[in-house]
Amino acid sequence: MINDFYGFLVGDYVLEQMILKLQNHIENAQIYRISGAEFGILIDEMMDFYSLKNYLLELNIKLKNLAFRYQDSIIFTNITFASAAGENHSNLFAKVSMALKYAKEMQLPFWIYEDRMNFESEYKLNILTSFRVKRAIENSGVTPYFQPIMSNTTGKIIKFESLARLIDEDGAIMSPLQFIPISKNIKVYAEVTKAIIEKTFEIFKDNEYEVSINLSIEDIMSAEIYTFIITNLKKYGIGDRVTFELLESEAIIDYKKVLRFITEVKRFGAKIAVDDFGSGYSNFAYLTRIKVDYIKIDGSLIKNIDINENSRLITETIVSFAKQMKIKTIAEYVHSSTVQSVVQELGIDYSQGYYIDEPLPKLPYM
Repeated sequence: MINDFYGFLVGDYVLEQMILKLQNHIENAQIYRISGAEFGILIDEMMDFYSLKNYLLELNIKLKNLAFRYQDSIIFTNITFASAAGENHSNLFAKVSMALKYAKEMQLPFWIYEDRMNFESEYKLNILTSFRVKRAIENSGVTPYFQPIMSNTTGKIIKFESLARLIDEDGAIMSPLQFIPISKNIKVYAEVTKAIIEKTFEIFKDNEYEVSINLSIEDIMSAEIYTFIITNLKKYGIGDRVTFELLESEAIIDYKKVLRFITEVKRFGAKIAVDDFGSGYSNFAYLTRIKVDYIKIDGSLIKNIDINENSRLITETIVSFAKQMKIKTIAEYVHSSTVQSVVQELGIDYSQGYYIDEPLPKLPYM
């Protein structure tokens, strides 16, 4: 960030100043620059876990919130430490690197790797899963499952949500929570989105049902995905039966691009839904700004709405706002008859959940 904002000359200056600070505060040790802003400290002393912990605590106190002056600017920096303890010194550098990654992810001042943590198994599993995901995507293993959405006015199934599943070469089915983060890490996520869109459109061109498809902000910001969606809306001619669901919890950085996407897909008759509304810091102004057609009320509110008064009050507020704005509402996670009764009582337009039906590999009700 310093390099991007101030330039590499200033970035190098900050690294040099950091080295001087380290040298001033670390005795009986050799300091090496490993890469970028990463340094190795080789201590000429054996320490057990608790000695190492105290050592890192003291270092953190001495070296946290450092500020360096460069001309008229004050540049603030911080350090994350990692080390390894235990009798097994094999792969020591890898263990320290894993501990550092963990400390950064968890926003901790330091972390000490111990053999019992067995991070290596987790890394090995991630590598194997990455291989499974890549192979499955290459072999058309990404497939949509369909969960029905029922009208609370007529009691009939009128639309479906298309949900991504991945079937590997052994026939095992992986949920999005398992394979979507990995597909992003190995840079094949766009292929997942395109497969779900094309396969869903191909199935729904031959029926009269409506269908909704989940899109991330990453999808909308991608020129490749944007072009693919517009091309397929033209090709299949089912835009008036398609709804694109956007996650309410994902931050929108560029509203212009989002509004351009919404404007273009609506030209083909497509609708926009906000998914998981009520799961985080729900922003009602956000709903008006992106001109949504549906609000999907998050399952965290719906699943206990029959026994939790706070969930009921929040849901009532969302439904009241939606009605005033002429936005339709969909209750997610409807899992029992009592929950469905409350959902209908509150005037929510549609219901989705295992009480209605589970996601299925083939389109039912045909």
